Amino acid sequence: MPSIELVECAERMVNLLEDPEITSEKTRVPVTPRAGRGIGVVEASRGTLIHDYETDENGMVKDCNLIVATCMNNAAINMSIKKAAKDLIKGGKYDQGILDRIEMVIRPYDPCLSCATHDLSGRMPLRLDIQDADGKTIETMVNH
Repeated sequence: MPSIELVECAERMVNLLEDPEITSEKTRVPVTPRAGRGIGVVEASRGTLIHDYETDENGMVKDCNLIVATCMNNAAINMSIKKAAKDLIKGGKYDQGILDRIEMVIRPYDPCLSCATHDLSGRMPLRLDIQDADGKTIETMVNH
């Protein structure tokens, strides 16, 4: 983002924080904790996001399920990986650079594996199984 836009954003934030309507006590609606379930669906740039939350009588989340675009894009991601591997591996020759180039095929899908798998590690492990024409795995490469 260009510097001028950052300055404009900062100035706008100051104006909003000084707006009496936004900072008034009447803006916040009091919430009483209770048991319930809420489901929301929104279309985001990477695809449809579905959030499903259930709370106990104290309003604490007791169950949560996220169905994110990564789950829905899984088949397309796998097909893109397969095509990239077929295009990049010629004459049985491959190297560690192949793994990096295949990872570039995945990035446009903007996968959120933490959300899709409910794992908070933030890692994006990638494993590439090199197979011969008969489908026999001849080598496995893993990014670190």
